[in-house]
Amino acid sequence: MPSLAPDVEARIAAVRRFSRFYTRQLGLLQESLVHTPFSLAQARVLYELANRDSVTASELAADLDLDPGYLSRILRRFAEDGLLAKKRAANDGRQSVITITAKGRKAFAPLNRGSHDQVAAMLEKLSVAAQQRVVGAMNTVETLLGASSQTSPAVPAIILRLHQPGDMGWVTSAHGALYAAEYGWEITFEALVAKITAEFIENFDQKRERCWIAEIDGERVGSVFVVAKNDDVAKLRLLIVDPRARGLKLGTRLVAEALRFAKTAGYSSMTLWTQSILTAARGIYQRAGFTLTAQEPHRSFGADLIGETWDREL
Repeated sequence: MPSLAPDVEARIAAVRRFSRFYTRQLGLLQESLVHTPFSLAQARVLYELANRDSVTASELAADLDLDPGYLSRILRRFAEDGLLAKKRAANDGRQSVITITAKGRKAFAPLNRGSHDQVAAMLEKLSVAAQQRVVGAMNTVETLLGASSQTSPAVPAIILRLHQPGDMGWVTSAHGALYAAEYGWEITFEALVAKITAEFIENFDQKRERCWIAEIDGERVGSVFVVAKNDDVAKLRLLIVDPRARGLKLGTRLVAEALRFAKTAGYSSMTLWTQSILTAARGIYQRAGFTLTAQEPHRSFGADLIGETWDREL
């Protein structure tokens, strides 16, 4: 074995140490399999089937790093038990496309629930901030190591979290800097955002209002707010996506999360105010089902603008 530089050896040792630690943590999952009819390998196969529309045996073998013969025996048993269905691939008669059946989903449900509950129990020992650090670190590991094994760049992992101290200052400065750079808006816009974020914190109703912060590798790259206009109407505010995160459909994801929350919170509709020149944002709103209901010219932030109101039933 060739000798390596001390710093390289130290990094290798650190990765191996983490691997042993994480394997012990995930031993909880293996213990849960005692209460199911599935081995760990069978559970991994069933998980993949439950989370894909369809897949071939060769794809499963490659993705799970399983011996094709061993995988074939697992799939044969699943087919005999009615957990999966097969049909010939349209583009290759030698391959079978595999899909999970309703019986398969029913068999997977307790396994999935047990795994979910055990991970929840592991995380609930930590503070919310610590949980977010853990998830962020996992995303970093997945992104970097995943990219090293692919020919094309990996899509960066984005997490959405609720607001915490320091976020309102970032939302305010991010809006001020971005709209000044891209649209030439004056600092009065930053003052408006500061007022909105201050009012959000001062009057925050956690049952009816939310702020989500999007992060990549622990760095803030987006936000969106839901606040109450009245008992029936929610208002979507302060949607922003950092230029570093554009092209990743983050804006669409943030708006979808806001709509889901507003509906769950009991609002009957959602409204928002934007400007006609913000074409990317307008496209997101339109695709999300919002309809332009009003327009009004105004001069604000040192620019002549056309303000727009968009509404959507929930």
